[in-house]
Amino acid sequence: MSEQPEALATLRADLRAWLAAHRPADWRDAATHEQFVASQRNWFTQLVEAGYAIPHWPAQWPGGGRSLAEQKVIYEELARADAPRLLLSFVSTYHAFATLHECGNEAQKARYLPAILQGETWCQGFSEPGAGSDLAAVRCKAERKGDVYVINGQKVWSTMAQYADRCLLLARTSAEGAKQAGMTYFLMDMKAPGVTVRPIHQIQGDEEFAEIFLDNVEIPLSERIGEEGDGWAVAQTTLSSERGLTLMELGYRMRGALSRIADLVRETACQNDAGVLRDLGALTGQVDAVCALADQFLENRMNGVERVGDASIVKNAYSRALRAWSALGVRLRGVEAQYIAPITYGDLNSGNWMADFMNSYAWTIAGGSEEVQRNIIAERMLGMPREPKSWVTA
Repeated sequence: MSEQPEALATLRADLRAWLAAHRPADWRDAATHEQFVASQRNWFTQLVEAGYAIPHWPAQWPGGGRSLAEQKVIYEELARADAPRLLLSFVSTYHAFATLHECGNEAQKARYLPAILQGETWCQGFSEPGAGSDLAAVRCKAERKGDVYVINGQKVWSTMAQYADRCLLLARTSAEGAKQAGMTYFLMDMKAPGVTVRPIHQIQGDEEFAEIFLDNVEIPLSERIGEEGDGWAVAQTTLSSERGLTLMELGYRMRGALSRIADLVRETACQNDAGVLRDLGALTGQVDAVCALADQFLENRMNGVERVGDASIVKNAYSRALRAWSALGVRLRGVEAQYIAPITYGDLNSGNWMADFMNSYAWTIAGGSEEVQRNIIAERMLGMPREPKSWVTA
């Protein structure tokens, strides 16, 4: 499809009309995680059939082959319509797809890519209790025995792993040489003997993440991605699979959710409170800045300009604005905000103020902690001296 303004306007109008007819109005009413997962699967199926689920996939797939400008229009309209975010299928359609598309063999692509569109769900098995931001510290062990690898270890913070069919697994096959050189990448069946999944109950009441325990799990040689020892390079493909569009969508959703703050100002009779109005104005500017930064980042990418650190700036700006948004809501609602209330699954700006506030802190950690992002900006954008490897606190 052309990137001419007329074509983009047509795409926007078509999608807006489709969303008006198909957007589920009751998606926030899911009372359990199981109901949320069922609604996610149904929504993903509808988007696949309509051609809006995988615009970043190649053109031979339904709705694929769209330009970055077209993808931006789709995400803008999904946010504007307050449609459900595709959380359950995110790892499948971005991380698993990119890994298979760039690094998988033909048999792996033929087996797994069509299955993703039919609803097969993937999770990611990278982080470990001692290997979060430092991915090279992975200790989960993979030992080759003939035509299989035997895996032992633990993974943590795997998003919705309790509902996943398969896992993108990074494991250590060698302790020799550089840490990055001893890792290998696997596709693991989550129903294989020896796989145990335990959901992590979070502070705000959700169970978005899970631990994965691996006890002599056998993975066939055919399920290895790349050669033994190539895991670090393959993992970089996985981690770079989505840049910019998600944060742009989240920024636009938060801009729409400013209306919840405005409603709360009226409900609490603070329309004439100079302090509240000042803070609401500052928050509005902060959210607008996030949207502007994300738009600029995507505009640069459309023009072939990509700088290391740009995504870190957007990510940190968003996580800070999310915290400010929820903090103002908690402050305005007062003691009432601290009562236990049902979780609204799949939404970061739900208006369940205390849950939103606690959840906002996770965003300064997830996807690379705020400190890691600042190091990237300082060292790789601003050219400041790198942190000495031997540096320790007193």
